[in-house]
Amino acid sequence: MLLIMMVIDRTSESGQFTQKEEAGNHTTVTELIILGLTEDPTLCIVFFVIFLGVYIITLVGNISIITLIRFSSQLHTPMYLFLSHLAFVDIVYSTSVSIIMLMELLGHGLVLPVIACEAQLCISVSFGSTECFLLAAMAYDRYVAICSPLLYSVLMSPRVCFLLLGVSYVGGCMNGWTFTGCLLNLTFCGPNQIDHFFCDFSPLLKLSCSDVSVIGFIPSISSGSIIAVTVFVIVISYIYILITILKMRSTEGRQKAFSTCTSHLTAVTLYYGTITFIYVMPKSSYSTEQNKVLSVFYTVMIPMLNPLIYSLRNRDVKEALRKATVKVYS
Repeated sequence: MLLIMMVIDRTSESGQFTQKEEAGNHTTVTELIILGLTEDPTLCIVFFVIFLGVYIITLVGNISIITLIRFSSQLHTPMYLFLSHLAFVDIVYSTSVSIIMLMELLGHGLVLPVIACEAQLCISVSFGSTECFLLAAMAYDRYVAICSPLLYSVLMSPRVCFLLLGVSYVGGCMNGWTFTGCLLNLTFCGPNQIDHFFCDFSPLLKLSCSDVSVIGFIPSISSGSIIAVTVFVIVISYIYILITILKMRSTEGRQKAFSTCTSHLTAVTLYYGTITFIYVMPKSSYSTEQNKVLSVFYTVMIPMLNPLIYSLRNRDVKEALRKATVKVYS
C-alpha cells in the first residue's frame, strides 16, 4: 500500500510530466495522471464527501462483521468463516480504489508513479478475484448444508475450509500477478492521462506504445477462466439446492432453506452482474462515463452493501448482533 501513497503533486501549470530519454525518438513515461470522475471543482467536493462517507461505512460495516463473527460462538461455522474473509477482502479491495479516488477528488487530479499504479492494479485485481472464489466457496457450503446435512461436518471440516480459503487467496493473487506481469512488459511513452478514477488495465493498455496484440488477451483469458469456473460452481450448487428445496414437504423447511441462501444470492447477483457487464460485454456497447459509473458500483458500493446484505437478511447475524448489543449495554 506504500507504493500507492507515493503521490507527486503537480508543480507545473503547463501539465508537463517526467520522462526519461531513450534511444531514438521515444521517451518513457514515469508518471501517470489520473483524470478521475469529473473535472468540475464543485462536483469534486460533493463526490469527495459522498465517497468518504461510503468508505467509512464500508470500513465500519465490514470490521463489525469480522468482529461479530470472531467473538460470537454461535457464528463459528464454515459459512461465517467465509463471510469474515469476504469482509476482509472487501476492506482491502475497496481501500485500494477508494484512497486513489478520494485523493484525486481532493486534489482535482492525481499524479502517480507508474510503479504505484501497477501496484494498485495488482492489489485490486488480486482481491477482486479472491472475492469470486469466496462467493463460489460459500455457494458450495450452502449446497452441502442443504443437500447433504448429515455429511456437513465431514465435507466442510476445518481442513476443507482452510483448503478452500487457500485456493481463493492463491487463485486471486495469481490473477493479480498475471495482470501486473503483463504491464511490466509494456513501455509507456505518452500520453500519460488515464481517463478513469483508478488504475484499471484497459485504460493503462491504451497508454502503451508496445505491441499489445498478445498481452491484451492474457488477462482476459485469466479473468474469464476464473469467472467461468466460479459461476459454474455457483450455478450447479444452486441447481441442486433448488431441486432439494422443491422436494421438501414442509413449508417451514423450505422457507428456512431459502433464508440461508438469499443473502448470498443477492451478493452474487450484484457482483457478477456488474463485472460481467464491464468485462464481457463489447466495449462499444457502453461509453467511458457508463464504465466509470459501473466501476464505482462494483469497486466502492458493493463492498459497502455486502455487510448490510448479510446482516439485515440473516437471522443468525441479527441474533448475534442483538446479544452483543445487550452485553455492551448491560
